[in-house]
Amino acid sequence: MLLQDNQTGTLIEILDIQALINPVKDKVPGRIQEGQEEQDPESFEKQNLVFPSGESLPRCWQDADYQLKAN
Repeated sequence: MLLQDNQTGTLIEILDIQALINPVKDKVPGRIQEGQEEQDPESFEKQNLVFPSGESLPRCWQDADYQLKAN
C-alpha cells in the first residue's frame, strides 16, 4: 500500500499493514519511493501520513479510544 507524507508529498510504501491499522501503534514501517534504487526501511509517524488523494487516515487506525470520544 502506498501512502503519502503530508508535509513533503513523498510517497511511502507501507511494509506492515497490520501496524498501520492497529490504533495503538503510532509508527509504521515503510520505504520512501524515490530514485531508481529501493530505499532502506524507516519508521514513519502515522499522524504525518495521508492517502495519495490527500484524504486522512481513518480515525480508528490512529486512536484506540475513537468511539469513546465520539459520544
